Amino acid sequence: MWKPYRRAIETLQALILTCLPFLTINGQSALRFDIPTLKLYVFGSVIWIREFYLILGVVLFFLLFIAFVTVIFGRVWCGWLCPQTVLLDLSQSITKLFGEKKLKQIQIFLLIPLSALVSITMIWYFVPPAETLKTLFVSTTLTSFFIVLWMAVYLELAFLGRRFCTSICPYAMLQNALFDKDTLVIEYDVSRDATCMKCDECVRVCPVGIDIKNGLNSACIACAECIDACRVLSEKRGMPPFPNYKGRIVRPKTFWLGGATAFAGMILCMLLWNRPPVDFVVIRENALLPSGLNRYSYTIYNNGGRKVALELSSPDNVTLIGEHSLRLQPFSSKNGSILVKSTGRLERLHLNISGGGISINRETGFL
Repeated sequence: MWKPYRRAIETLQALILTCLPFLTINGQSALRFDIPTLKLYVFGSVIWIREFYLILGVVLFFLLFIAFVTVIFGRVWCGWLCPQTVLLDLSQSITKLFGEKKLKQIQIFLLIPLSALVSITMIWYFVPPAETLKTLFVSTTLTSFFIVLWMAVYLELAFLGRRFCTSICPYAMLQNALFDKDTLVIEYDVSRDATCMKCDECVRVCPVGIDIKNGLNSACIACAECIDACRVLSEKRGMPPFPNYKGRIVRPKTFWLGGATAFAGMILCMLLWNRPPVDFVVIRENALLPSGLNRYSYTIYNNGGRKVALELSSPDNVTLIGEHSLRLQPFSSKNGSILVKSTGRLERLHLNISGGGISINRETGFL
């Protein structure tokens, strides 16, 4: 029976997604996009919006991963891991605890608190949980966003439900282009059709309402409910279930597509791992100043989870006018400007920040 395994995976996924925002690494959420500062916190590291190449790398990796999973395992995401499927399945399981009467009405009512939990969990991936709970009904913006999101999630789950999978979901439409003849699908064994009892239990339990006996259907979410329903009756007759998973997982495409996905993941990890703990950007300002005097704007990015104290200096024969001692909090940036005065002829200026084992040099023009 597939159902116990599917319920275990669904419960585990729900717990991980709900609890992940509470996991902190280096004082920040393990996974959160901070909208005011446009920073993505990723398991103890941070990706700034200016590091577009990393964001592009993350997107490309996930596109490859989605393609790999879809081509090899078909709609396993839809039937086993999709948050919508998980919520509807878990709400149905809880509903059955109240008896067999008025199941639909009880489920619609139960989806109200579940939708609220989903909505606030989604917010936690943008606003830290402690801050969210503290300002939820204080901040007008946060409260409004929560209520609108709550209503949208509830209406979609309660009244659109599984029809979303068969009519609107863009991923379901994409899958039709990615499937091949070896993709894992649930298929009815037509060669044994004469021995099928035509009890239609597979149709009754199907969450999207299809008849698997009519052949492959793009609406099938591969949840295996039909397999389990058929197995109950077919095993009494000493036969395997008529619908079953069919496909070839281990094949050349598994290795080259899986290898490409793994390679992209390793490249992404290397890019994140090899980033400097501190980055230093210097730009000369086009300001009208006396001869021998230039103004420079700088930005220092602290990519690490510890405080850093830095000293701004120059090896050239110049005088720096402005703040020299700089302190940065973890995962923060600091903007500033400094005047540089030179008494002799100078075409290139070298600026240096150092401290705590960090030393970065930048070269820029001098007029």
